[in-house]
Order: sequence, then structure tokens, then C-alpha cells
Amino acid sequence: MSPKARTKRATAPKRPKAASTVQRARAAMSREAKAAQAELQKGVSHLEKSIAEAQRGLRKAEKKIEADARARIRELRKDARAQLNDLKAKRREAGKTLKKLSAAAGESWREIKQSADSMLQDARATASSIAERFRSTLRG
Repeated sequence: MSPKARTKRATAPKRPKAASTVQRARAAMSREAKAAQAELQKGVSHLEKSIAEAQRGLRKAEKKIEADARARIRELRKDARAQLNDLKAKRREAGKTLKKLSAAAGESWREIKQSADSMLQDARATASSIAERFRSTLRG
């Protein structure tokens, strides 16, 4: 190694970095202004926390509403299946009764028609009440 490599080079003294605009403005502020700015900053941070909390609450409420709606839909579908099965049972019963009546009555079609009309009227009333219930439920 050469003797020159071992010697330290003299470096120029470091200059202080230029202060930013915010730092210069803060240095120029009075104590009261600095305190007011700090208080405002706290208020802003509290406001940000409140907004975040409100957003979390809204998401939670939305999830609950969606879960309740899904449960209500499942309940309505179950109820509709049960009522449709009842209607199908009434239809089968009406068919069986019609066969029995036609076999027993022979030529007395007037009695058969009255009996069938009565059963069909009952089934129609049941079906229309079911349909109206679902319409009113869907309307809210």
C-alpha cells in the first residue's frame, strides 16, 4: 500500500439540510399556534377513528341483514314446499273422490259435479290464499 492510501482525506464540513416548508412554518409559530395545531391534529385523528368505527359497524349490520334475509328465504321456501305438498295432496284426494263418486253414482253426474266443484273451490281458495301470502311477504 502506498503511503498516500493510508492518510485520511480531509472532508468538507457537512452543511445542515434545508428545512422543509412545514418545519420552517412550525418553527415560526407561537406556542399557542402550535398547541392549537396539535389539538386540531388530535381532532382529525379522532374523526378518522370514528369514521373507521362507523364503517365497521355498517359492514357488520349489512352482514347481519344479509344473513337474516337468507334465513327468511329458507323459511319461506320451506313453508311454500309444505303448502304445495298440501295442495298436491288435495288434488290427489279430489281425483280419488271423483273416481269413487263416478263409480258409485252411475248416471247421477249432477251430484258428482257438485261434489267436484266444492272440492275444487276449496283447493282454489287455498291456492289463492297461499299466493297472496307470498305476495304480501315479498312486498315487505
